[in-house]
Amino acid sequence: MTIQAVPEPATRTEHLLFLDRAAVRTCAAGIDPVAAVEDVLRAHAAGHTALPAEGYLPWANSQGAYCRSIAMLGSVGAADPTVPTAYGMKLINAATSNPAQGRERAGGVSFLFDPETARPAVVAEAAYLSALRTGAYTMSSLRHLGPERFQEVTLIGCGAQARTHAELLARYFPDVRTLHVHDLLPERASAFASWVEGSELPFTVVPHGRAAEAAAASTVVITLTITDTGYLSPDHLRPGTFVAHVSLDDLLPEVFDRAQALYVDDVELVRDNPRRVLGRLLGEGRVLGPGTPKPGTSTIRGTLGDVLTAAVPAERPGTGVVVSNPFGMAVLDVGLLARVYARAAADGHGTRLDLLGADR
Repeated sequence: MTIQAVPEPATRTEHLLFLDRAAVRTCAAGIDPVAAVEDVLRAHAAGHTALPAEGYLPWANSQGAYCRSIAMLGSVGAADPTVPTAYGMKLINAATSNPAQGRERAGGVSFLFDPETARPAVVAEAAYLSALRTGAYTMSSLRHLGPERFQEVTLIGCGAQARTHAELLARYFPDVRTLHVHDLLPERASAFASWVEGSELPFTVVPHGRAAEAAAASTVVITLTITDTGYLSPDHLRPGTFVAHVSLDDLLPEVFDRAQALYVDDVELVRDNPRRVLGRLLGEGRVLGPGTPKPGTSTIRGTLGDVLTAAVPAERPGTGVVVSNPFGMAVLDVGLLARVYARAAADGHGTRLDLLGADR
């Protein structure tokens, strides 16, 4: 018997590209994030993505504040020649005590993997990328499901997500001139207004002392909070309103009961998450999935990807309320990071890290 030795690699290299927030922002400015997100949504609707179950680790810190770590893997484009193939993961952590200490609530890193070696090839600051992905999804839903015309938008929650949404609204909806805002912390709403005033964004910011007042002030309402207690009822929303229910539990169940139309990003993702109001309503049978209509029961029309591929008709608000309720898919982060990485590689951004160092 002949035993063949496994040859040592001629060159042992383990490099990856690190993109800090500044590099991510610079590269993202050179791409169309809404187009990137829509490409991935189409691929997902066509079954050309993989979205494993997320890893979720909660704990309480020394202040008794809720903390959590979420690890979300995904791949996109492997069977779709129009979308770059990408494999990766987002690790996003949060502590509810962070804002009081001057930190953003959430932060983390996103990865891309080399398709051949499976080694990490890119690691990037994730909080801005995640906010950009979320905002780009909102812009796409507004483009296809929102009112035909609007010049005012309501933002409930004035943190980092509100700033990213404001930047994207200025880019994709130049007719918008007024932002109605509310935050449980008035100083945060004031800081947001000062930030807008000091930027080149073309908005007048109108603060409201109550969320219900802010919601009633326009026909586009975007919730960007971390609440786990609903507070917006159908009576707080004008007829003809589009609601981007980006955050957790802002809408009371009655809004879903009476919605003119309801769209999500992935039905099973929603169904498997009872921590959020729509997941609970699906589990209780109070809201039904697509294709299972029942008189007197609200039914999800489909996903935004279904709308983009014309598998499901888009319905804009008429005399009722249209709700878009994305839960957040890792494949969108992976696909968006792939576009950012391509720009970084082309323009020479980022820092190259040698993982092996002297161990060769």
